[in-house]
Amino acid sequence: MTATRLVDIVFPGDTNHHGTLFGGTALAHMDKVAFIAAARHAHVDFVTASCERIDFKAPARLGELAEVTGRVMRVGRRSIGIEVELVAEALLSGERRLCGRGLFNMVAVGEKAESEGWRMPPLDTAPARDDGLRLVDLVFPEQTSHYGSLYGGHTLAAMGKAAFIAATRESRKTIVMAATRRVDFTAQIGTGEIMELAPSVTARGRTSLTVAVTLASESLRTGERRVCGTGEFVMVAVDEHGRPAPLDR
Repeated sequence: MTATRLVDIVFPGDTNHHGTLFGGTALAHMDKVAFIAAARHAHVDFVTASCERIDFKAPARLGELAEVTGRVMRVGRRSIGIEVELVAEALLSGERRLCGRGLFNMVAVGEKAESEGWRMPPLDTAPARDDGLRLVDLVFPEQTSHYGSLYGGHTLAAMGKAAFIAATRESRKTIVMAATRRVDFTAQIGTGEIMELAPSVTARGRTSLTVAVTLASESLRTGERRVCGTGEFVMVAVDEHGRPAPLDR
């Protein structure tokens, strides 16, 4: 069983007047992950039927990572239960704390799900696999260009964010982007498809880290995957004055 994971940074536009992640934004992230996990399991359309009690135990603060993970826990004839956890992570210390957990009940809809003889695939009981850092998101219409595919600017922003997360977790330093050595786009990602980013640190200098990011798409209806792009980003650790700072060995 592979978990579906969305990792985002808590920016000012995501916070409430307390400077912590707004509860509505947190619920939206959790619902999105539940939808992606359900669609990956059955390859049909889903709608949210209900969410069982969700308790917010701790805040996710401005500038922290918000990691939302979804796992299939229950499978019915046309419904599926997804357990979703929200964990906050402090960028510099690596401290992690559980902020919230809930069960989202999703129902399969559409012609395929309602056809005679269709059944939900059985629950995968295999042990959880760790495929490294893989970040997913769903492509909505407002993120697309006039061609109906993911706009290049949004793609570059997502790849840069993935590089930032990987470099920060590797160094636990304040990180900024210094350069993009090369970015190649080889295929488009359409509305309603999953965008998956796999960043990995490939080189380490005195103050810099090089992060390679692979961009892939996944069709929710068929499960078909294809590599859509690759990029290489140079990330630099800086001190409180914005000057390059040495990395810890």
